[in-house]
Amino acid sequence: MTDQLPEWIIRMLSPARFEPYLKAADGNMRHAFSLYNWNLRVSAAFYRPLHWLEVGLRNTLDEAFREYYEREDWWETAPLNHKNGLDKVHEAHHKLRGEALRRGDTQEPCADDIVAELNFGFWVGLLSKGESYDRKFWHPFLHAAFPNYRGLRRQLHAELRPMLGLRNRVMHYEPITNQNLWRKRDDLHRLIGYISRDTAEYLRRTDGLPELLSGRPEPSDVDHDSLTCVEPA
Repeated sequence: MTDQLPEWIIRMLSPARFEPYLKAADGNMRHAFSLYNWNLRVSAAFYRPLHWLEVGLRNTLDEAFREYYEREDWWETAPLNHKNGLDKVHEAHHKLRGEALRRGDTQEPCADDIVAELNFGFWVGLLSKGESYDRKFWHPFLHAAFPNYRGLRRQLHAELRPMLGLRNRVMHYEPITNQNLWRKRDDLHRLIGYISRDTAEYLRRTDGLPELLSGRPEPSDVDHDSLTCVEPA
């Protein structure tokens, strides 16, 4: 069987996007295409625990700040830094306000809207050293948002940062096949467990990653790939 792929596949994906898979497959184009499709399936499966981590972290931190500062728009009082704190809040408000005006809506975005608009990096950044965030946030109240964590803030931040990279690669359809995906799965479950052990256990029992990760395509599997490489009619 020829190793070549139909031209339309490379044209649709682009040589640059296909190159990492081709490299991982030692130049075997059909094996590379199997890896590409496997990457799609694995990325889709990682979306689920990443969703739970991002949404759970956002809601947990938001609740902690609301309770401590006794207001929904806690960023108006909390001593956030500018570059990765207040500036991001203002950007979220500006974006939501613009979208509302284009719809003819004159109401200001509510606090819940702004919270939902703030990205994963913002929430992870609240656990960075920032402007003495240890003293201002972590020790007074944020540590209690992670009832099952007993370590230092900097270690928690160090554990969360790689999840930013994984999340962005999954959301932007980039390769994740060159990473230790079994470890990434364990890391995600552990981080979620810091907030909620019940959620982490639920994900361990119900995610489909073990079967997928055990099925990484090998060169000998390319003839059995579920997507047959044929020229379109």
